[in-house]
This record gives sequence, structure tokens and C-alpha cells, in this order.
Amino acid sequence: MTGNQLVEIVSLKNQRRHVRILRVGWHDTRALLKEFRKPLFVFFFAILVGGLVYWYLNNSFSDNEALELIDMPYYMLAFMVLESSIEVPNEPYLIVFWYGLPLVAVYVVGQGAADFLRLFIDREQRRGAWEVAVASTFRRHIIVVGIGHTGMRIARELRQMGFEVVAVDSDIDKDAHDRLHDLDVPLIAGDARNEHVLQTARLDHATAAIVCTSDDYVNLEVTMRMRDMNESARLVTRMWDKRLAKQIERFLNVEVLSASDLVAPAFAGAAVGAEITQNLHIAGMEYSMIRFIVREGSFMDGAAVDGIQENEGVDIVLLHRQNGGAPDVHPDGQRILKAGDTIVLFAHHDRITEILGRNEKGRR
Repeated sequence: MTGNQLVEIVSLKNQRRHVRILRVGWHDTRALLKEFRKPLFVFFFAILVGGLVYWYLNNSFSDNEALELIDMPYYMLAFMVLESSIEVPNEPYLIVFWYGLPLVAVYVVGQGAADFLRLFIDREQRRGAWEVAVASTFRRHIIVVGIGHTGMRIARELRQMGFEVVAVDSDIDKDAHDRLHDLDVPLIAGDARNEHVLQTARLDHATAAIVCTSDDYVNLEVTMRMRDMNESARLVTRMWDKRLAKQIERFLNVEVLSASDLVAPAFAGAAVGAEITQNLHIAGMEYSMIRFIVREGSFMDGAAVDGIQENEGVDIVLLHRQNGGAPDVHPDGQRILKAGDTIVLFAHHDRITEILGRNEKGRR
């Protein structure tokens, strides 16, 4: 990549960032105006419509000096602050404006101050409005529903991968909210079973969504609602009930990860000092990767890498000697394994569990 290309990429990223800031500011301004919509509506209605009515009544039904229509908003505003430059009329239908508009001003100022004080005290509400504004600018992002321990880790991993993430949760504590803020992940506070909440999270523009609350039936409801709203997004759902997981996978075209399947290999491996990854499903078969230590006297102690791979139908992808040094990725087939070596191998899941058991027998 040349220097000019790098400059162009950086420039493009800066432009996109500036455009996003402008879009966020626009959406946040709209949200802020929405909070003050009642007093603002009354104010503009009074100076515009009230000015038009006053001009028509004054010029059509009174002997007062004719007024210019363009000046009427100014006169209405002057009536509100008791600083009018024209004389008080004699007509009752015009005097009403002189006494009524100051009351309108009191309402506008009072209601506006009350709304401002409410937003100032309830800062979380303003923070939520800002995060909604941020989420509204996202495209091709990933939605994470359920920000518990698992959901938080998923959001962190996705951000480290460089993905934009929107979190959805109806009940989250301040510490978790602050951690999301540190990750630049906007939170949409609400029940993901509500269509409006998913619309606010921009499900229609998301490439994927992960549903990982602690309740299987909530996960099911959310997944069904998401699939109904977005037929093309990749959906991943966590389930404890394996039977329910298979039904969802079959009928909703959803990737379902059973929580018990995820943790069972980890617990089994930890019991014998090994680390087993999540199963990979390829062509209807399950494969796994495992890290463990060669036990003294096991069938691997003193065997060559090629011999183990050919006889056991596995692939040794990494070897790390007990005496230290850098790990050897895809070690030479002639290297001899020794007790205490750490190896990582990949194979069919059934073969891996068998190999692990035979390795442990060597220690006994």
C-alpha cells in the first residue's frame, strides 16, 4: 500500500466520522426538540397564527392604523413580554390578545423550565436519547440482546474485532451501562420483544443479532420477532433446552448455541488438565480442538508427530516443549513427543475424547 493510498483511507475514515457526528447531532436535536414540543408548539402557534388573526381583525374591523403582516410575529412577542410599541386598542376582541399572550408566555416559560429541570435531574434519560441518536446512524452492525455477564463479554469481543454493536436490555445496572459506554456501544433500554425497541436498534440495517438472555422463552420470543422483521439477518440464539434449540434451528433458520454444549467440554477438559474448544459442525460431523500435556508413559510419549497423525487420524497444529522456547506451529513430522510437552490437536470430537482418555491412562 502506497503512502497516497494510506492518506486517502485515513481521509475517507475522517470524512465518515464527521458525517456520523453530524447525523448523531441532528438525531439528538430532533429528540431534544421532541421533549420540548408542547411549549414550542404553543409559542409558535401564538406568534404566527395569533399574529395572523390579530392582523386580520385589526385591518378589517377596526379604525386603528393598518399593520403590516410581516411585523405581526414581532408584535405578538412584544405582547408576551409587555413591551408593545403600539397603543392599546379599544376593541374587546383585540384587547384579548394584550392580556392573553402574557399568560401564554408564562405557560411556555414555566413548561419549558419544568422540562429542562426534569432532563437535568434525570440525566439517564438524556443519555438514553443520545444513545438512540447514535444507534440511528449505524449500518451493518450487530445487535446483542441481554447484557448480562455473557452479553457483556460478547459485546467486548465484537468491538475488539472492529464491529459496531448496539446493545438491548430492559434492566441494566449503572456499572454495566458505563462499561458499554467505554466500549462505544449504545444501549437501547427496553424489552426486545417489543417491535419498536428493535426498530430503534435498527434491526432492519443490522447484519446479525445475538440473543443471549438467561430465559429460553424470552430468547425464543425475541428470535421469532427478529426473524419476522428481518429475514436476511444472521441470528444467533443461546438456549439451555436442547430440544427447543433444535426446533428453533429447524424452523427459523437460526444458529442456536446450547449453553450446556458450550460449557460441558470446558468442564470436562478442566477436570483432566486440558482445554477443549467449542465443537465445530462440518458436513454433519463434530470436530474440536484441544490443548493438553503429554503424560509420562502414555502412547504419545516417545512417538513421532507423523506417526500420531497417521495412526490416530488427527492433526497436531502446535507443539511447545516443556523446557521452553517458542511454540512450533505445524511441527515437523519427524519430531518426537516427550512427556511434559504441550500440544494442540484438531480432530473429530470422538477421536479427541478417546485420545485424551488414553493419554491420562499413561499417567496412572
